[in-house]
Amino acid sequence: MLNSASVAPTSPIALPANQPADRFYLGGARIAAFRGAAAEGDHVPEDWVASTTTVAGFDDIGLTHLDDGRTLRAAIAADPSAWLGPEHAGRFGADPALLVKLLDAGERLPVHVHPDDEFARQHLSCRTGKTESWIILAAEPGAQVYLGFHDEVDPAQLASWVSQQDREAMLSALHSIPVSPGDTVYVPAGLPHAIGAGTFLLELQQAADLSLLLEYSGFAVDGPRDGTLGIGFDAALRCVRHDAVSTAELDQLCGRWDGTRIFPAAADEFFRAERIAGDVDTVLAAGFSVLAVVAGSGGLSWTGADAGSLDVRAGSTIAVPFGAGPVRVRGELELLRCQPPR
Repeated sequence: MLNSASVAPTSPIALPANQPADRFYLGGARIAAFRGAAAEGDHVPEDWVASTTTVAGFDDIGLTHLDDGRTLRAAIAADPSAWLGPEHAGRFGADPALLVKLLDAGERLPVHVHPDDEFARQHLSCRTGKTESWIILAAEPGAQVYLGFHDEVDPAQLASWVSQQDREAMLSALHSIPVSPGDTVYVPAGLPHAIGAGTFLLELQQAADLSLLLEYSGFAVDGPRDGTLGIGFDAALRCVRHDAVSTAELDQLCGRWDGTRIFPAAADEFFRAERIAGDVDTVLAAGFSVLAVVAGSGGLSWTGADAGSLDVRAGSTIAVPFGAGPVRVRGELELLRCQPPR
């Protein structure tokens, strides 16, 4: 459990798992193994880390709860500048503008798409859409993801595939990308995509739960209703990008976590990530962030108003408030630092 002092906006907080139950696809075992815990079911494939975002259609599910009984959302709302920094709070208010997830695909996810900001505002009464990205943490042999059409698809053809639930046609129209640990994929809103079975990843995304399912047959979900967020397919399909994604563009979207950049520069307006690995002794500049320790162990220390330290190990996830000031990271470890838009 978290101690009472850890909910102050001047101390990093170690976070337990936060897995919404009864999702419509299989998974969860890899999250439990990552955290060193017992699996709590086979339909808990997502761990919403440091979340102020709710599952679509719910008022509370998905939110991170702190030890003092508050949600992280409420704690940030009480002091946005201390949690997020004055510049961020001046632009986004009490919204971190970031959702981080651990995702364990126990089966292939359906082909789906996320709307961009303009579509979300016009059709879904949401401030933002959902551009996202993936950092592959583990992958079974042969694991793959799917992203973007390799040839232009006529809107009427796509509507027919969706109406007939022709999953083979949809999958065959998408680029198939083999993945292994350390691969990264940037997924702009509008690009149809799917995550293949046996893939375990860290996801950074805009802070909205907005998925429009092009494929739903065989999954425990009402596709025409919940799969379109209530707006119906005639409207939902308008957010899909139908043109071909070239090989050159695909090369820009896909990368490695040990490269110069984890994600392309276009991602900076949505989120940022960096990898810190090896025999580490470094100082992270003050700023709200979500840390995920992928391997090894070490410690964090800070000298803000509530100076302190925190031991971390593989499987730890930590919310770091702006008010903690610069945070020193030491140890033999591999860590991913996730941050809001620049």
